[in-house]
Amino acid sequence: MTQSYRVTCLDCGQANRVPADKLGAKPKCGTCGGWLVSHKVAEVDFATLAKAEKDDLPLLVDFWAPWCGPCKAMAPQFNMAAEQLTPHVRLAKINTQVNPTATQRYRIQGIPAFILFQKGREVARAAGARPAGDLVAFVKSKVSIPA
Repeated sequence: MTQSYRVTCLDCGQANRVPADKLGAKPKCGTCGGWLVSHKVAEVDFATLAKAEKDDLPLLVDFWAPWCGPCKAMAPQFNMAAEQLTPHVRLAKINTQVNPTATQRYRIQGIPAFILFQKGREVARAAGARPAGDLVAFVKSKVSIPA
């Protein structure tokens, strides 16, 4: 039997099942048609993040705010990391100013902050702006990614 992954649509929050061999084939949500695995970073809200953190596929989340200079500087690096880690890891951002509940729930004390989730648990976290290569190395050191 083919292995499949539970993957939450970052657009509508609906859970989907994706066969492992289809992760790189741009799978779409069965509900809204949005891309389930994309080279682009998704902007999520608290409710969607709470669902997506339970996914089988690792999810790296950038906690940021629009007034934060290092967060703005980090955005292009985070996008480059998404291109390198897809389809084995998804990347998302959550605006802590708009979603203060997320800041409390995940105990964010400084931004930018990065939390890596997989299967309902926090795998690792890091803080501070860093180059894309450091983010990629951080993720690869914490979760198994096929070559």
